[in-house]
Amino acid sequence: MASVLRSFRAIAPIRRAAVAPKPVAFARAFSVSSIRPAGHGPPQLLGPGAKAGEVPTDEQQSTGIERFELLGKLEGVDVFDMKPLEITRLGTVDDPIAVYSLFPERQVGCTGFPADSHDTIWLNVNHELKNHRCPECGSVYTLNFQGDEALLHGDGHHH
Repeated sequence: MASVLRSFRAIAPIRRAAVAPKPVAFARAFSVSSIRPAGHGPPQLLGPGAKAGEVPTDEQQSTGIERFELLGKLEGVDVFDMKPLEITRLGTVDDPIAVYSLFPERQVGCTGFPADSHDTIWLNVNHELKNHRCPECGSVYTLNFQGDEALLHGDGHHH
């Protein structure tokens, strides 16, 4: 019996090498692969945060679109262009009211001329039609598109 055990001891390292699993090379998924752009990326919209024991200010703790708006206000820029249209006349087909836009479509709320002549009528002013007419007062609007030309040919897909 002892000789049988000795023979098993002699065979054990060989058997372990034959049975041991071979290391498998795994390919890393794209979702965990690092991407290294050549240039600088977009600015980070993360604040530095507050120091320990302090209450953070809006500038320190804001992130994302809120931080974008806050930084714009500090620079004196209305990043969402929320000021109303200057309506000093009724838009006509020959002389429509131009609506500035960086996107191929914009919503316009017409309240008539003079202002507040009727309830707000919402119009989708886009680049496909030259003029858009309010059904209540007849005022005509046109889109003054100043954005990227690639947006005009995007087949309706935007991200």
